Amino acid sequence: MADCEPTADRFMDLTVPEYAYMFGFLQADGHLRQGAGNKGRLSVEINVRDVDLLRAFQRLTPYNSSITERIRSTNFAERSHTAVWTLCSLEARTTINRLGLPYGRKSMTVSPPECAFSRRDHLRGVVDADGSVGHTGQGWPFVSLTTASTAVGAYLCFYAGKVTGAERGLKRNARDGIYNILYTKENAQKLAADLYYDGCLSLDRKRTAADSLGDWVRPVDMRVAPPRRRWSAWEDRVLLRLNDDAAAAKELGRTPKSCAIRLWRLRNGQVPTADVTPSRR
Repeated sequence: MADCEPTADRFMDLTVPEYAYMFGFLQADGHLRQGAGNKGRLSVEINVRDVDLLRAFQRLTPYNSSITERIRSTNFAERSHTAVWTLCSLEARTTINRLGLPYGRKSMTVSPPECAFSRRDHLRGVVDADGSVGHTGQGWPFVSLTTASTAVGAYLCFYAGKVTGAERGLKRNARDGIYNILYTKENAQKLAADLYYDGCLSLDRKRTAADSLGDWVRPVDMRVAPPRRRWSAWEDRVLLRLNDDAAAAKELGRTPKSCAIRLWRLRNGQVPTADVTPSRR
C-alpha cells in the first residue's frame, strides 16, 4: 500500500482504497466460518492464475495468514487448480464480521458497508469476484455483475447510474433467483474506466480487459438508443382511465405501441397496485 502501512489499528479502514477493494472481494468471494470456542477462519479460494491477488491480501493483513494450493476434480472441471488464502486470527475475523461479512451463508444478505468507505474500490472488488468485464460475441464492451443480494444489486445500479447516466431495474432471474446486471457499449466503457483506474488493486486479467474496452468505437451505422422514459403513477392512472391506446398516446406524448404494452401489463397485474390506484381528492 502506498499510503498506509498494514497495522492492526488501521486494518480494514475502508476509506483506504486497497482495504475497500479487499472487503468488497471478501463479501463476494470470501467465506467466514466459525468453529467451537473462538476458533474459525476466513478463506478465499480462487484460480491459481490469480494467486498474486491473494499475496496482496496477505501483505495488507497484519496477522499471520497462509496461501496454499490444491488440485481437485469439481462439477465444472476435471482438474481444478486453485489457491487458497486462510486467515485464522480472531481479532481480524471480528473486525471483518463487524464491517458486514457474516459467518456462514451470505450470498443474499451482504450489503454495502454502513461506515465511510471508498465506493468505487469496494465495488471493483465485488465485480472482480462476482462479475465479468470484456467483449460480447458481437464485439461490444460489457461490464456485468451476478449477485443474489438485492442490496448489492441496487448499489451497483445506483453507482453506475451516476457514472453512466444509464438506469437499470432489478429483476431476479426466474431460473435461480439471481440478479444479472449488464452494461454494454459506451456505458460499459465509462463504468470500466471509472472502476479500473491507473494503479488500482485488482485482478490483473480484469484490469487488462477493462483497459481494452476503451478501444471500441461505435460503428457509424449503429443507432444510439434514446434513454428509456420510465412510467410514472399519474401516467398509469391516465392510461387506465382512458383505456384507449391511441387516446392515451396523444395525451401522454408516447407511442400507441408503448401505451398498449403498458396497459396490458397493468391489466395483468405486472405493476404493483399501489402505483396505479387513482388518487382521491
